[in-house]
Amino acid sequence: MLLLTGVVLVSAVIIGLLTGGGADHPAGPRHLAPGRGSTDATTDPLAYDDGRREEFEQRAAAGLAHPLYEKSPGGAVATAQRVDRLRGLIEDVARRAHQDPRTLEGIVFLESAGRPDALASDDLQSAAGLTQILAQTGTGLLGLKVDVAASTRITRSIARSQSARHRRALLAQRRRVDERFDPRKALEATTRYLEFAKGKLGRDDLAVESYHMGVGNLQRALSAYGADGIPYAQLFFDSTPLRHPQAQRILAALGDDSATYLWRVLAAENIMKAYRDDRAGLARQAQLQAGPSAEGALRPRDAVPRFADDQALHSDQLLALDPPLLRGARARLSGGLAAQPADHRTLRPGAAAVLRYLGAGVAEISRTGPLTVAAATRTVADEQTSGEGGAGVEAAPSLHTSGWAFDVSRSYRSPAQAQAFQFWLDRLTALDVIAWARRPGAIHVAVGPRADDLVKPLLGAGA
Repeated sequence: MLLLTGVVLVSAVIIGLLTGGGADHPAGPRHLAPGRGSTDATTDPLAYDDGRREEFEQRAAAGLAHPLYEKSPGGAVATAQRVDRLRGLIEDVARRAHQDPRTLEGIVFLESAGRPDALASDDLQSAAGLTQILAQTGTGLLGLKVDVAASTRITRSIARSQSARHRRALLAQRRRVDERFDPRKALEATTRYLEFAKGKLGRDDLAVESYHMGVGNLQRALSAYGADGIPYAQLFFDSTPLRHPQAQRILAALGDDSATYLWRVLAAENIMKAYRDDRAGLARQAQLQAGPSAEGALRPRDAVPRFADDQALHSDQLLALDPPLLRGARARLSGGLAAQPADHRTLRPGAAAVLRYLGAGVAEISRTGPLTVAAATRTVADEQTSGEGGAGVEAAPSLHTSGWAFDVSRSYRSPAQAQAFQFWLDRLTALDVIAWARRPGAIHVAVGPRADDLVKPLLGAGA
């Protein structure tokens, strides 16, 4: 554990720029308006830019990788091992279909964790097999043989079977009556779907996204956006409640993580690459991703300096959450935090910039009063005395002792504010800027290194 000591030296220039209205523009100062894009009147440092499309895609793959580590059966490393056993088959099927084996492999990781007999539910009309194909889709669109009644009977017999030999015979029998359970046929059907979807949508990335969302739903979102054949990154990141709101509502209404499917496929591709190229690194990443959020991966515990005691808080690395900064952040302090000593009402500049962006974004959408900041920087000694620590979100000493975390009260001023806050939590996660988790009464926000994308525009070129 790294501990910090220091002296107070907070730049008035930094404070002024953090609380100001953004960089100058030929038409005058622009208003920070997250979600509205960058115009003559507004600025948004995280607005989508097609020239940075690949960066946005990789940010999303990193920011939304946590569920793959948290939910993969046996863990991400074990799942990667299962999927890798199918690599030869996947490459052969992809080559014959003139498709990218990495994409097909990512779908297998995400859909079944490399298990050819995976079931979405006991109802075999639902998704089943290596690539989780619906029975109706398999027979109606993809040319598979799927006898649901026979498959159901055999599946029940498999569950009752006490003999390994008998079970193998039953599995082979099921593959004949329900080709979704035949790995090669399932993979070939998936490539046929991707070819079909690309024909409808015009792009490989849209075809992959539609594997979960469906072609019709994706076409509706594109129509609401007002453009066909655009990159999915543009549709996803350029649609906000303030910009292309109808498209954003369609994506959000789908639920079950449909709108983030492409990013999770890319995350699975990254995991598989790491499994082959840097297995030790993947195991390390799996350890860092443990817990309710990706906080440990954003700020690894052994690499984050902590503030040991009150003396250490007298540091030039912390920025006071004073009234001008809070006004710029559309935020206020809770009564408990306001009663704390001044050195505890601080954050790292990057975390303060994220608070400002988050608060301004919520205010732009909801048009309500300020968010309430319930916790900011604490010391290791404080947490040892109070036993507060991570309150179930992280092990003590918590990230609050580094200045890279803050909590926002869940007592919202209106449902609109709660919804706007949730939008920005999800969007900043997809941008790999934050990780967040629910605490009793508060949302815990951990700020990652990509906060520089906010600090630099707010603090100026010399930051």
